Amino acid sequence: MAVRNPYAAYANSKVMTASPAELTLMLYDGAIKFCNIAIMGIEEKDIEKAHNNIIKVERIIQEFLNTLDHKYPVAKDFENVYNYLIRRLHEANMRKDHTIAELTKRITFLEEKTFKKAGRPKTRFFVNGQELTDEHLIYLIDYDFYTNIKSTDIEKGTLL
Repeated sequence: MAVRNPYAAYANSKVMTASPAELTLMLYDGAIKFCNIAIMGIEEKDIEKAHNNIIKVERIIQEFLNTLDHKYPVAKDFENVYNYLIRRLHEANMRKDHTIAELTKRITFLEEKTFKKAGRPKTRFFVNGQELTDEHLIYLIDYDFYTNIKSTDIEKGTLL
């Protein structure tokens, strides 16, 4: 059977062979890309383009929310951020407000940047003689990041 679209086959292969961390980064990249397209749609007054891409971002954020591991206390903080992003995306979609979409993109970008830093530790970390995994480090770095942000900072946009 001939491959109809070689790029689609390559993209499918890339997804199927990616590690969980690589898949997470692909989702962050997708969310940022679709936010940018939605913002362009809003600025161009292309309602359908804006709507479709905001929905794509919502689905990605919803996937992050659905896959949270609640055995870690920081999961509640992530849940709050993801729920906040989903609420703001709904608002951006209803109002076709590019500033709300831009805020969502920036928060998503900060999360991606934190995830990338945590995903490549150069040093081995131990607690009580037990080495911390990449997953532990990601949660610890994000926990530190999010516990230092007040919800009022997000609302006012002072973290941007």
